[in-house]
Amino acid sequence: MSKVLIMEDEESIRSFIVINLKRNGFEVLEASEGHEALNILNTVRDIDIALLDVMVPGMDGFEVCRRIRETNERIGIIFLTAKVQEQDKVYALSVGADDHVSKPFSPTELIARIQSLLRRVNVHRETAAKVSFQSGPFTLDLIAKQFKKSGQLIELTPTEFSLIQFFLEKENTPLSRDVLLDHVWGKEYMGDPKIVDVNIRRLRQKIENNPSEPAFLQTVWGHGYKWKGQSQ
Repeated sequence: MSKVLIMEDEESIRSFIVINLKRNGFEVLEASEGHEALNILNTVRDIDIALLDVMVPGMDGFEVCRRIRETNERIGIIFLTAKVQEQDKVYALSVGADDHVSKPFSPTELIARIQSLLRRVNVHRETAAKVSFQSGPFTLDLIAKQFKKSGQLIELTPTEFSLIQFFLEKENTPLSRDVLLDHVWGKEYMGDPKIVDVNIRRLRQKIENNPSEPAFLQTVWGHGYKWKGQSQ
């Protein structure tokens, strides 16, 4: 049974989400503010997904997300937010979220988003038949679930790991945003397609010597992105 933490200060909304999650077979933990959420995450180590409301008293959802990502790149994080401006969505992803759902939302949409992210989280944790990929200074270990540059570990979220694996599998092949969305987020994904661009930008910050002039994760203008193999 997958475990989901919901951080929401409005009890009526939280109860509504909890009921629907339990109906769909999830084990649910509840928090009404940031410090409580972090305490639960520090105590319960096998939580799969965290649903974080942005606007809660005290420590907001953005700060909670930042603190989670300091020590945990493997948990899936979805923001629940009434903020609908583009910069808010981009900022949510830039601090480490995997997805965001704008209020008001339907239970069907939320469950679909959680299940989509959960598949990526599980793929990130499971072993694979192929042991590793090597490209230039990078090594992707599919058993240890580690990505290294020149022997130094780079922490990746489940979504970032899935993206890197797909790029390395398709080395030197241009991949469109739609192809990346279908493969990593799933064909049923209903969110903003710009989530691809935000994750690419975040990856470049982690792996490139000069993110503004990427040597590995390159833009193919008019098409999408590709991973440039260093043999070329």
